[in-house]
Amino acid sequence: MVRVAGAGINRADLLQRQGFYPPPPGASPILGLEASGAVASVGNGVTAPAVGDRVMLLVEGGAYAELVAVRATQVVPVPDNIDLIDAGGIPEVFITAHDALFTRGRLQDGETVLIHGGGGGVGTAAIQLARQHGCRILVTAGSAEKLARCIALGADAGINYRTEDFVARTRELSDGRGADLVLDIMGASYLGKNIDAVATDGRIVVIGMQGGNQAEIDLGVMMRRRLSLISTALRSRPAAQKAVIVAAFAADVVPLLADDRLQPVIDRVLPLEQAGEAHRLMESGEVVGKIVLDASAHV
Repeated sequence: MVRVAGAGINRADLLQRQGFYPPPPGASPILGLEASGAVASVGNGVTAPAVGDRVMLLVEGGAYAELVAVRATQVVPVPDNIDLIDAGGIPEVFITAHDALFTRGRLQDGETVLIHGGGGGVGTAAIQLARQHGCRILVTAGSAEKLARCIALGADAGINYRTEDFVARTRELSDGRGADLVLDIMGASYLGKNIDAVATDGRIVVIGMQGGNQAEIDLGVMMRRRLSLISTALRSRPAAQKAVIVAAFAADVVPLLADDRLQPVIDRVLPLEQAGEAHRLMESGEVVGKIVLDASAHV
């Protein structure tokens, strides 16, 4: 059991609030997929973490609260250099980005990656992770300000999807090859364009469906160019899979956070009671990175 200090806001929370994304069977109906705080108690047989440890965690629900129950295998220590409340905005986006890029997408050092929604939580995490592997990073976003933030985080080039053709720009910026990997949050509305933007032998990893969930594809094109279309979600994974994913995050990502090679991008912190305002801000598209709810007043 963890006494919550910070709870990150995710788009999945907005969908659940609207009735489109119910929690998995057995999960808490309370909103919130990630949190940080201090361990309040541990169950029988748990050797780590210990009571009082600063931790961040991944859950299937229940993070917008004073206390949250979580499997020990989904908890990792918060590095000393990371603010405990800010840490509430780390697990969901960094774990999602790490798993999608390297496990699902098989991103290799030096490859070109196109990251849609570069100014979002997963986008800002993915930029930093890909930079650690020497990749060429192209991002899409809807404003010059967001693109500038993406460049500052390590992106090589930004594409304004409102005013530019991201397929043409991706081809231009990759000397005609296209991106080796596309990390996509849009789903159906971008699928055809992503196929046009990805290189031969490339991979498209879909992690969101903001643009719908049904689309037609030309399998002939995919077969001729040996393309891979991969979809993934984190929340519905079995506990055993989550344990493996969190362990990979702890091994590969947390040390980079601990020595400041990666940083959580926190747009703002609001009191837990202002969760509704946090959702409104996320829906407005005015946010870069994460919004975190501060539950520390209840400690």
